[in-house]
Amino acid sequence: MKTVKELARIAVDALEDKKAEDIHIIDISEVSTLADYFIIANGTNRSQIQTLADHVEEVLGRAGLPLKQTEGYESANWILMDYRDIVVHIFDKENRLFYDLDRIWRDGKLIERDAL
Repeated sequence: MKTVKELARIAVDALEDKKAEDIHIIDISEVSTLADYFIIANGTNRSQIQTLADHVEEVLGRAGLPLKQTEGYESANWILMDYRDIVVHIFDKENRLFYDLDRIWRDGKLIERDAL
């Protein structure tokens, strides 16, 4: 069984595989019971954003982590993927700036990909 940290790295790798932009990993385990990690990224258009979400779901599914819930797939301006301990947020650039999750969750610990 993979650790949450290993699964977070797998999710980040999946986003990188499909050229996600500006990937941030926030460890929120000490400030929230929602999850251990928020992974935030953005894509350039609706098709790429949906492709990013599809690829994350496929890769994490193969790693044994089923998707609990997803929201926003059809509109693809903000897709939220809930894996219980990991929540993946994939935005278009405009909505990422508008919702600014990085600021809202600044009490969490921004971690480098290599630290996963």
